[in-house]
Amino acid sequence: MIFDKLVNIIVDQLGVSSSEVTLETSFKDDLGADSLDLYELAMALEEEFSVELPSDKLNDIETVEDIIKALKELGVEE
Repeated sequence: MIFDKLVNIIVDQLGVSSSEVTLETSFKDDLGADSLDLYELAMALEEEFSVELPSDKLNDIETVEDIIKALKELGVEE
């Protein structure tokens, strides 16, 4: 499932606890991620899911759910 893989990647990349990550979790507000953290997270996601996240999409991503929607739009399936 996308969410489970995503949680593992977020935990690895941002050094947070998996209990902190929900669909509504905000990367900046809840996890304290900055733009470099989000860039590195995007690179990890591209590698894991074999997709390329357009940079304009990255600017729109604020929550975990936003990433899932973006991945689904790129053809990643549950």
